[in-house]
Amino acid sequence: MNQNNHPLRSVLYIPASKERALEKAKGLATDAIIFDLEDAVAVGEKGAARDMLKTALTDDYGQRMKIVRINGLDTEWGAKDAAVVANADAVLLPKVNAAADVDALAALVPDTPIWAMMETPQGILNAAEIAAHPRLTGMVMGTNDLAKDLNTRFRADRLPLITSLQMCLLAAKTHGIAIVDGVYNAFKDDDGLRAECEQGRDMGFDGKTLIHPAQLAVANFAFAPSEDEIDLANRQIEAFSRAEASGQGVAVVDGKIVENLHIVTAQQILAKARAISAMEG
Repeated sequence: MNQNNHPLRSVLYIPASKERALEKAKGLATDAIIFDLEDAVAVGEKGAARDMLKTALTDDYGQRMKIVRINGLDTEWGAKDAAVVANADAVLLPKVNAAADVDALAALVPDTPIWAMMETPQGILNAAEIAAHPRLTGMVMGTNDLAKDLNTRFRADRLPLITSLQMCLLAAKTHGIAIVDGVYNAFKDDDGLRAECEQGRDMGFDGKTLIHPAQLAVANFAFAPSEDEIDLANRQIEAFSRAEASGQGVAVVDGKIVENLHIVTAQQILAKARAISAMEG
């Protein structure tokens, strides 16, 4: 799978220990699945979950990206988890503090792209060096663990976490890797989820991690280009092409200047819309 062209509007956590959930995920409208061997699996179920997931990864999940979150390499399960990810599209390492943590996993999975959970204060401070690692292709914000370590209070505007979110965004965008926002815990609160998705989208995240299938529709809508955005992108490209043909370097659309940088954004919007359309069949 070419991750660079793959939509990541919705990235759903699935407990690797739940056979029914693994099967149900094959029919869910999620862009990517995080098969979780870490927080979602009890200590006594780690081995059985790993064995079940190894088989599940050979099943057909359509065009959904398959990501496996392993246990930390400082645990007794981490290295064993890393041994079963060959059929995954990426392996997600929790609590990454520095690029050296990515080095340790890279030695165990030479052929699998690596993603990093950004969920510790040290990891946030080292986001730039982590994102620069040549094996890293994605970041996931672990906002629950981060909020715990920072001892922040919950606010709907996420003000206590904004600096951390932006530091990781800057790092990811600098190195051209994917980055998805943290989870929204109140899975029955569509309005709250919608507001947080829109905030993350406007900040620049590629999508949002989710804890329940009921959240999929909201995230998919929020992170997809709207009809108005697609229409504007097409009109900007057409207007700029006409301007160039007449020897001009700028165009005007809806009373606003359109330059080459706006065309780059317009092309990205259309490419994302096409990728979503292709994935949804």
